[in-house]
Amino acid sequence: MDVHRDVDVDVDVDADVDVDVLVVGAGAAGLALGVDLARRGVRALVVERDRRLFPGSRGKGIQPRTMEVFDDLGVGAAVRAAGGPYPARMIWRDGERLGEQAMWDPTEPEEGSPYHEPWMVPQWRTQEVLFTRLGELGGRVAFGRELVGITQDAEGVTARFADGAPVRARYAVAADGGRSTVRRLLGIGMTGETVDPNPVLVADVRISGLDRDHWHVFPPADGEGFLAVCPLAGTEDFQVTAQMPEGGPAVDLSLEGLRAVVAARSHLDPGDVTEVRWASDFRPRAAMADRFREGRVFLVGDAAHVHSPAGGQGLNTSVQDAYNLGWKLAAVLSGAAPEGLLGTYEEERLPVAADMLGLSTRIHRGEARRGAATQQLGLGYRGSSLAVETRTALPAEALRAGDRAPDGVRGGLRLFDAYRGPHWTLLLVGAQAPAELPGARTVRIPSYGAYGDGVFLIRPDGYVGWAGEPGEPGKGLAAYAARVGL
Repeated sequence: MDVHRDVDVDVDVDADVDVDVLVVGAGAAGLALGVDLARRGVRALVVERDRRLFPGSRGKGIQPRTMEVFDDLGVGAAVRAAGGPYPARMIWRDGERLGEQAMWDPTEPEEGSPYHEPWMVPQWRTQEVLFTRLGELGGRVAFGRELVGITQDAEGVTARFADGAPVRARYAVAADGGRSTVRRLLGIGMTGETVDPNPVLVADVRISGLDRDHWHVFPPADGEGFLAVCPLAGTEDFQVTAQMPEGGPAVDLSLEGLRAVVAARSHLDPGDVTEVRWASDFRPRAAMADRFREGRVFLVGDAAHVHSPAGGQGLNTSVQDAYNLGWKLAAVLSGAAPEGLLGTYEEERLPVAADMLGLSTRIHRGEARRGAATQQLGLGYRGSSLAVETRTALPAEALRAGDRAPDGVRGGLRLFDAYRGPHWTLLLVGAQAPAELPGARTVRIPSYGAYGDGVFLIRPDGYVGWAGEPGEPGKGLAAYAARVGL
């Protein structure tokens, strides 16, 4: 299904004027947040300036942690079906194959991690899957709505658009990309650096003369920049990426321009490039917003942080921003949790975004390799005020509050099946007390080394919030539950 790449969808300029959450931007982060809010019964509206979903492949790598998020949001199977594994790189020189190179350092499958390698899905396809899921849940996107103004008061946010009625919301979320209009209107600065002064051309093309079993790489020669041609899993397209000269003429994104670049840097003929499906150019940059919140408005995704595409961190970090924010907004909007819970969004996500920016920059510059770190399974929130660890004398390798909760099968139960959904889970591992916690699903399993015996309160986004000894009656657990809306 690629209707949203090729034709405009219906434009709704008379959108709801009173909602709980207004999400500005229908990229991967905005749609993921829309899905999460919709499944929680939050009245949310996603608005998009363009008349269709993003048509390109740019963010094509789905990391293992994001696959876990998608599984929880109900789109895991669809995302798997829409893509495929990454091929090895084939290095070429003067029309000859020099040999294969692995894209990343291999990692071994583990019981606690059902996904152990990146999955290639063109960004446009990922967004279509999320868009479809949003519709299934009763949510929608109003296309063709260009934000021109945003104001807020003690009760909510008012957004004005170039066309159509204004929207009033209790909270708003900027998911409108690296050139975020919301961020600009709020006066939030963005600090960063140019990772590479050379512009990069990226395009989805139809091409002949290359197999689809490899990511074909043509190293720089004769003063030209690199060329890479990657088969896009689940499609008939290839993604062409080419480094262009700094200070050169404007990048030619036409069919003839693409043909000239491909022919000059490879053994292919110009006519082997038969169609351009989408094309763009950019300068790799790493930058982060000075803050991720202004009053009742939050920044997620590229509106908050802009990455080099090296290492496949941008889209994944963006989706996980939304995943962190969704359950907190829902808890506060329902009245179950105090408004202060929303302060933990920036507290938790800003340091993660900073780390991922540094990693993607190092990979771009050849200072680090793709591997376990890029899979994002090791990311967590141990330093967060929401991570409460009451156990003592833990070994260094022990799972702690703030860590990602591992998967596994014990007593005939798969843990990720138990966690799936918008609820909290009280996990008792080899433990007897406490028996239950109102508002949380209680799960008992026998001893499991990935956790160690104990009591674990698992957050809706799959991280350990509170952890205690197996025989405790829940020291401090009730106070913690009240703080997070349980």
